Formats: sequence, structure tokens, C-alpha cells
Amino acid sequence: MRLIILLILLIVLNISTFSADKIPKSNVQYPFKMEDVSQRLNHYRAELDSFRNSYGGSYALPHVKFFQFGMGNRDKFIYKNGVLKNSLSGDTVKVWKIKDELILPAEYSVFLITQDGEQICISEDQSGVRIIDHQGITLIAKTDSKILLPDFKGNHFPQLLRVLNHEILINILDSKPLPNFFVYKKPWRRDGAMMAMCLEKTGNIQLIKKWVLSLTEPYDYNNAGEAEADNLGQTLYLLSLFTDKSHPLVPQILKEALKYELKTSEGIYIRGRSDFHEAPVYQTKWLKFGLLKLGLADKYSIPEIQDNYSSLFWWEYKNNYMPGTKDAYEQGNSDKYPYLGWAADNFHGLKRNPISNLDYPLTWEIEASQADYKGLEVIDPVLVTTKCAAPHTWHASEVFLYMLQRDGK
Repeated sequence: MRLIILLILLIVLNISTFSADKIPKSNVQYPFKMEDVSQRLNHYRAELDSFRNSYGGSYALPHVKFFQFGMGNRDKFIYKNGVLKNSLSGDTVKVWKIKDELILPAEYSVFLITQDGEQICISEDQSGVRIIDHQGITLIAKTDSKILLPDFKGNHFPQLLRVLNHEILINILDSKPLPNFFVYKKPWRRDGAMMAMCLEKTGNIQLIKKWVLSLTEPYDYNNAGEAEADNLGQTLYLLSLFTDKSHPLVPQILKEALKYELKTSEGIYIRGRSDFHEAPVYQTKWLKFGLLKLGLADKYSIPEIQDNYSSLFWWEYKNNYMPGTKDAYEQGNSDKYPYLGWAADNFHGLKRNPISNLDYPLTWEIEASQADYKGLEVIDPVLVTTKCAAPHTWHASEVFLYMLQRDGK
């Protein structure tokens, strides 16, 4: 009889929100002292202030205090004001009547003191998301997939890098690299390629393998259904991470490139539309890079013409830049689309652009034409009305890569 009761209890526990597994080790010391946690938070804030003073300062985002859990291909959760919710369904997972709380973004942890004086910690590490309390350590179900979380020791701003890494990893959903999973349901090749460069650096590139190998179209068609010429090179680069030139999508891409070719006395390049305007330098750079990564023949030359997206491609072909070009950053809207400014700073080696004024998130995108902001309701209605998607992975990727480049890594 006892065996039957035990089996029933195990079945009930296995279908609950939390798994029954008790994890013997955690990075979080329990019980903790809020004074110690507060000191660590102040150390993080001091690093952010030093970064802002060294670079482009801060940009004021709506003051919404929250944190997300579920990096990589884990289930997604959001903590705010003593409530832990499923990010996608909005279902409440846990509620605490809190007396005090501290969020440590660089430690991927939230520390709580309840009105009854109980200590609670929600924390994420390389092996899962856990709730730690006086009863022990409980792993949240469907968060135990492995990810790599470097500490970035030896870099100038290690805690900043840890949070930027989080803002990238949190927006991978079912292998899809999304700009912000609350407002975008489909990956963008442009943003996904920048995320992939970061995932290569951190050893997490396998997280998007399933999505990349499932691609069947040269374009994502996300900008009002347009076929954007820069997608060709981005898709070749993404494929190169997991396969070779024998992939069936490769000949489709090469055939599509012919549609954009322009032949001049100086060589052949491509010219199409990206973000609703022509950007031939940017598009040709991407195509050449994709061909290079797959070891394919390259007949293209980067044109010596002005292109306001030229500086968005900064890691190769930096000598191909037309003097007098007015970068997208200089043409306005860089506050709404800060990745434009950070990419230009990456290209020119300048320090003009900000991160947010908050502890978290540090990155954003505002009033994007193809974003559906209703999904942000689960966090806070103010983000819907202000059309502010934060964090944002292209922005996070540009800052992340700038910092690694600065540190020679």
C-alpha cells in the first residue's frame, strides 16, 4: 500500500510546475544576508556607471522592475513584484508576499524576504532555474537543458557582459533566435546572424542549430513581406555554422543573388532593398562574407559608393567605406533603434551610444514597424503603450561584440 501511495505522489509531482529533483549544489549561498546581496548589487551598479561614463551615457526606459528566467531553449519565466509567471502563457507559477527584494542581473538571481521573514531565491545557472527556500532547492521543470555561462573575468566590464549574454540567450525560443520573443514570433536573419556571432563566442551556437538547418527560404520576409538582399549573405553565414555548400538552400541563394547583380567597370556587386531602402555596400559585404564562410567562389567587389548601412557591417571589409557617407546613426532614430548607433561605433571605434538607465534590461528597440507590442502586457502595460521592447538582441549583440573586440577576445 505504501508503495502505491509513493508512486501516486511521484506522478503528481512530475506533472506539477516544478520537478521533484532536488539539486545538491547551487551558486547561491543559503541562507543569505541581504546586506551582502545589496553590496554586490552596488558593485554591479558601479560597473554600469563606469561603462556609461566611458561610452555614450544612458537612455531612460520606462521604469519597470522585472527579471527573466529561461535562457536558451528552456521554458520562459518572468519575475515581478513577488510573482513568478510563465512568460508565454501568463499563468502564475508562484506568489510570495514580499517585504524586501533585490534583483542581481549579473548573477541571474532574485533575492526575496517574505512578510513572514522567509528567505527565497530564484536563480539560474548553466544547468537550470531553481527556487531556493527553507525546504531546499527545487528545479523548475523544463529548464534543465544545458547552456554555457562564461563569467568574463579578465574583461573590462565582466558583469555588463554577463547581463548582455543573458539578454541574448533569453530570446532564444525553441531554437529560434528572436529579437525579443514577446513582440516577434519569427527570427530575423539580420538579428539572428548577429546573435550567432555572440553564440560562437560563448560556445552556445548549438542552441540555434535546429532552426538554422530547418531554413528553406533565402529570405525571412519579415519587413512587410519584402525579399531583403542582405538576407542572402546572412543565411549563407548561418548555414556555414552547421553544414556546408551541399545544403539545398545554397544554390537557391546563389540563384537569387543573380537578380540583384550590377556589373560595372570596377566589378560586380549586388543592390536590393534592406529596411525599405537600397544598401548595396552592406548587402554585398554580407554576401561576400557568407561565400567566404562556406568556401564558395566570390566574384563580387564592394562598390565605392555611399551607403548609410555600410558601417553596420564592421567585422570585415572595413577599408571599403566611402568618405562622406552619412551613417544611419547620424540620420536620426538611433535612440529608438540603438543597434544602428552601436554598429557604427563598432565600425569607427567611437564611443557615442548608450545603454539603458536601468539595472535591467540594458538594451531595447522602440516603435519598430513590424513589432507586435501586445505581448508585453504580461510584463507591464506601459511597455505596450510606449512600444518599448526591452531587451533587444541586435542591440545586446552589438554592445557585447564591441566589448569583446575592445578586450581582444
